[in-house]
Amino acid sequence: MTLFSNLELSGTRLRHRQGSVFDSATLIAGTTVGAGILALPLVTTPAGLLPSTVLMLLSWLYMLISGLLIAEVNLRVMQRIGRSQVGLLATIQNSLGRRGAIASGAVYIFIHYALLVAYVSRGGSILTAALKNSSLSFSIPALSTAWMGHLIFVLVFGGILFWGSERFVSGLNNILVAVVVAAFVRLLWLTLEKVEVSRWANQHWEAAGAIIPVMFVAFVYQNVVPIVTHQLEGDKQRVRRAIVLGSLVPLVMFVVWNAVILGSVDWRGGWLDGLEPTELLRGGLGRPEIQTAASVFSEFAIATSFIGFALGLFSVFEDVFRDFRPSNLILRKVLFYALILLPPLALSALNPNIFLSAVSWAGAFGNSILFGIVPALMMWKLQDRKFQDNRPEANLSNRQNETMGERAGEQLDENSTEKLGRNSVVASLLFYGNRVLLSVMIGVAFLVIIQNAVMKLGLWQH
Repeated sequence: MTLFSNLELSGTRLRHRQGSVFDSATLIAGTTVGAGILALPLVTTPAGLLPSTVLMLLSWLYMLISGLLIAEVNLRVMQRIGRSQVGLLATIQNSLGRRGAIASGAVYIFIHYALLVAYVSRGGSILTAALKNSSLSFSIPALSTAWMGHLIFVLVFGGILFWGSERFVSGLNNILVAVVVAAFVRLLWLTLEKVEVSRWANQHWEAAGAIIPVMFVAFVYQNVVPIVTHQLEGDKQRVRRAIVLGSLVPLVMFVVWNAVILGSVDWRGGWLDGLEPTELLRGGLGRPEIQTAASVFSEFAIATSFIGFALGLFSVFEDVFRDFRPSNLILRKVLFYALILLPPLALSALNPNIFLSAVSWAGAFGNSILFGIVPALMMWKLQDRKFQDNRPEANLSNRQNETMGERAGEQLDENSTEKLGRNSVVASLLFYGNRVLLSVMIGVAFLVIIQNAVMKLGLWQH
């Protein structure tokens, strides 16, 4: 059951614009398949296939629950305040208060900048390598400079976001995801003959600790969950299906990708010729077609995530600078996209090898807090009936919300609660946040933060 209807003006008539589960799942999958999948072999190769696959499945489950919790809280906030679109930070503010929103906002911006640095760094490096191998580099020597690839990457995809409409960017994202999947399948087919099963026997559980931060980045998509709830008109069942389906596609891709990489690249305490696995694939492993497929897959996988995170940061700036932003849309876009794109471009140009470091910091600290601890705390708060009843703004909202739409939302929530009571214990754990589950979510996030803080301070080496 939907909470509202998305309408758009077509000429002089209003037209119902109903989002599809497929489009929403594609958005989630495209956001997920990005820098994380390229960083995975960097940390999974030393650990081996079995340890990395086990941690991959557990990380996917953890991030799936996180996404479902965010969707549940977001839908409840929509019903309570009577708005059809509530961003992630607004959801946090309505659940954890202003201080919680400010702290989460700082972490949110940190994550987005860290990952945008990673995307521009790796996306630009791939373009630089392609330009050096092209005939254009001979006629235009400047194209082969290290920073040129980063600049072209930002100009192309930043320009698409600046000039493209929401519908155009959504359609382009679907095309890019299709290209990523096609290149991925092609790459797997070409590298299967390089796989040696004996290499899968490598197992070093002591090296598994470095995997989790990258996994937390690889499976991150929660920043687009509020977009999905809006696209699907607050239909809880369709939102859940989109999240599950959208996250399952990357899981299958990651597991297969990891197995192929670990079976086709020789690991003897270090990578061949000092090159990491994806660089070896882009080198072709002796076959030009492998080089082409690996480069296309890597570049467009990064592009899909770059689009999602740049749009997410733009939305945050719209909220943060709501009282100070220019009224002119073009000027606003110029200012906001300058803030979004120039810092990652500068850092990537200054340190082209910043990719893995940026991914690790974002996953270990940013994602653990924002997509591990915060969703659990929000659900914990919303579970407390006294908290809901005693909030002054909630009481004011209850007095004011007498419209048909609000009554329908309240009825939906009651119906959902009644249905939930008839569901299994597992459904209750996933969707209404059993305290044990929420405690585990918070505990795991704290363990990841502490472990990585100790490792980065040099107090413990795996």
